[in-house]
Amino acid sequence: MTMPESRERVLPEIVGRETFDALVIRTDFSDDESWKAVVGELRRPWGPSGEFPAGVRVVDAPAWSGATADEVLAAVDEDEYLSVVFLADLHTMQSPVRALLALTTIWEDESDLDPVYYQELIESPEPRELRAAPAAVHDIHVNLTLGNMGFAEFAAAASTEPDHVLRPL
Repeated sequence: MTMPESRERVLPEIVGRETFDALVIRTDFSDDESWKAVVGELRRPWGPSGEFPAGVRVVDAPAWSGATADEVLAAVDEDEYLSVVFLADLHTMQSPVRALLALTTIWEDESDLDPVYYQELIESPEPRELRAAPAAVHDIHVNLTLGNMGFAEFAAAASTEPDHVLRPL
C-alpha cells in the first residue's frame, strides 16, 4: 500500500533521547534476526578499550517502516542537539557488516548561497550520508555532538574503505 501523493506522511515524535545518545531508527522490518544483531552491537561498550557505555536511543516502531531519508530528517528536525541520525534500512539487514545509513542533520541549502562567495560549496556540496558499522555509531555521534570532527571527515574515511563502510576509528 502506498501513500497518495497529496498526503504527507506524519511520523511519530521521538521522545526520551539524551543528548549523547545516538539515535537509531529501524525503517526495515524484513529480518528480525539481523535487527537483533544490530541492536546487540549498538549496546556494546565502545571506545579504544571499550571504556564508554553505549548510549543509544533505538526506535523500533512499525510506523517508521519504509520511511525515506528525507522523511526521517524532517521528523527529527526539531531536535536542535541532533547532528546525525542512523537508519537500519533494507541494506542494513542484508549487509554482512549490518551497515547503518548515517544521515547528517546539518547541511547547507545551496539554493540560499551567494554563488560569488560559495561557488566551491555549490559545485561540491558536503556529503549528506554514509554507511557505518554499528560499532562506529557511537564514535561518529559523540564526535559530531562535541564538534570534534565534521560529517565530511567521517564520509571521507568511509569512502577509503573497499565497501565504503566506516568502521571504528
